Amino acid sequence: MLRALELAATPGVPLGPNPRVGCVLLADDGSTIAEGHHRGAGTAHAEADALARAGGRARGATAVVTLEPCAHTGRTGPCAVALREAGVRRVVFAQADPNPVAAGGAQVLREAGIDVEQGLLEVQARELNRVWTFAQEHGRPFVTWKFATTLDGRSAAADGTSRWVSSRAARLDTHRLRALADTMLVGTGTVLVDDPALTVRDEHDRPLPHQPLRAVMGERDLPADRRVLDDAAETVHLRTRDPREALAALRERERQHVFLEGGPTLAAAFLTAGLVDEVVAYVAPMLLGAGLAAVGDLGITTIAAAFRPGVTDITVLDGIDGEQPNVRLTLVPSTTTTGAS
Repeated sequence: MLRALELAATPGVPLGPNPRVGCVLLADDGSTIAEGHHRGAGTAHAEADALARAGGRARGATAVVTLEPCAHTGRTGPCAVALREAGVRRVVFAQADPNPVAAGGAQVLREAGIDVEQGLLEVQARELNRVWTFAQEHGRPFVTWKFATTLDGRSAAADGTSRWVSSRAARLDTHRLRALADTMLVGTGTVLVDDPALTVRDEHDRPLPHQPLRAVMGERDLPADRRVLDDAAETVHLRTRDPREALAALRERERQHVFLEGGPTLAAAFLTAGLVDEVVAYVAPMLLGAGLAAVGDLGITTIAAAFRPGVTDITVLDGIDGEQPNVRLTLVPSTTTTGAS
């Protein structure tokens, strides 16, 4: 199963609506017959990839898969049926499929008399596909809220300037995290005031070949000269102020992971709705004393009601070219809200 997980994590697979999956076909003596992994939506699933490489040698084999073989016909055929028809005698998978449309492969296999075992290295498999799993289980995309702040919680000075609160190292790290999401979301206010490009770039400021969807949320019109409307990446304007409606629209587009980079008003809207699943905060050794707060009014009037996410990681980002280090905090809220109102 460790090898199957390695295959599932093969670099270079583009982000998309499908999970990362790896498969290893084993002979009775434990030797490897064939390996396979999924390469993105519309391509062969991991099981089909391995079976194609194995040919007739798959008969009587054990299939070790990171995710329960699917039982439905989508862009490709059902993997459970392919394993059955190939004559596989045993299937071991790590994680049950949380997608109600695709689940049921284990039952198909058992009804065919195939020995099925599940749960081996399930924790590792879920972590590999944590965002996809979350989206299936909660009916909405996973939301990461990222912001940069001074020591006194300011994201911009009193005159509105914010370049740069965070260090170059923090900004490069932000691009790394952006590349892990399939959608970047800001409000119309951020587009009108800051005119961000909302693209993912490398250390030389060159755009990466695969760009997340740029989503702008709000009812105000966007001037045609805004950078988010250029051809560097796809952009969608979600004409709503309701975070749930915005996430539902993105879910319809098969989006799994939203990287929220809006201003304090948008951040407050998602926080009060319980729709922030991860917080990434970059803290710079800087004091302003006044200026724009990183988050707007949450309706909290007492310490007892404070928003208290749990810290999962603290990383010091060393300065580049003489800059002071910044600190990246990663936090997870204690509660999660589903896509339902």
